[in-house]
Order: sequence, then C-alpha cells, then structure tokens
Amino acid sequence: MKKLFLSFFLAIVLSGLSGCGYNTIQQNDEAVIAAWGDVEASYQRRADLIPNLVEVVKGYAAHESDTLTAVTEARAKVGNVKIGADVVNNPEAMAQFQAAQGGLSSALSRLMVVVERYPDLKANQNFLDLQHQLEGTENRINVARVRFNDAVRVFNSSIRTFPNNLTNNFLLKLPRKEPYKADAGSEIAPTVKF
Repeated sequence: MKKLFLSFFLAIVLSGLSGCGYNTIQQNDEAVIAAWGDVEASYQRRADLIPNLVEVVKGYAAHESDTLTAVTEARAKVGNVKIGADVVNNPEAMAQFQAAQGGLSSALSRLMVVVERYPDLKANQNFLDLQHQLEGTENRINVARVRFNDAVRVFNSSIRTFPNNLTNNFLLKLPRKEPYKADAGSEIAPTVKF
C-alpha cells in the first residue's frame, strides 16, 4: 500500500513539474536576447552606412560642415555606447543606448534637409543608392524593435502568470524586461523647413 501511495505521489509531482514553466521561461528569455541581437545588428548596419553617406554629401555640400560634423559626432557617440545582451536587464544602459540612437536619428534628419537643397546630389546615383539603403535600414530597425518588444511582452507574461511565476520566484529569479521605448518628444510630428 505504501509503495502504491509513493508511486502515485511521485507521478503527481512529476506531472506537476512538467507544467511549471521552467523551460518556457528559459525559451522566452533566449527569444528576448535574440530579438535584442536583431535590434543591435540593424543599428550597426545604419552606423556602417553613415560614413559613406557623409562622404558623398561632403563632395556636394562642403560648406554644410556643421551638419556633417553633427552626424559624425552622433555616430561616434553611438559607437562609444558599449552594449550587449545584458542591456535588456539594465534600464539605465537601455536609456543610454536609446538616447545615443535618438541623437543619431536627429542628426540624420538634419542631413536629409541639407540634401533637399542640392538637386545635383539628389540625382547622384551613389547618393541615391546610399539613401535607399539607409531607408531600408530604418525600416529594419523599426521591425527589429517591434519584434524585440513582442519578445519582451511574451517573456514578461510568462514570468508573471501562474504557475510560471512560482518557478521564476523560487528558482530562476529573472527580472522583468523593459521594452524599447519611443524617443522623448516623438509624439510630436517634426516640422520640415527649407
């Protein structure tokens, strides 16, 4: 009778462990890290394209050195922000990364306004190719951020719902992840003046 009761108890415990969410939480954490890697790769692509874009514009608009310097400095700031997969667990590092990327986006917007002033530059094939690559990269960045936020949502839900929350609280102790947030002031549409 004791063996039967012990066997029955072990069967219940083992079936309960299979639904504890340990593996699901681990998979969701890895998905967040992978999605963040996609965000980093997209931003790196943009950072790699910018020097080429700046050089093409320099040839046509040498007297726009303030704007070109601002773009170069913003890119340098982005390059100085050291990030990795651990940034998703560090809200301060995430804010620093987002601020650097926001500064670069702003500088690129000013550069595009300068470009509008030079019809010859807009018709230059090298510039057009770079501009199309940059537009495609900006779209990739947006898609990567959306996918990252979706992975964060799934992860955060998995550590906050029963029974996974018990597994996380007692075994894993993984913190809630922060989603990628919009830049400050992005709710206001930019004004373009020529």
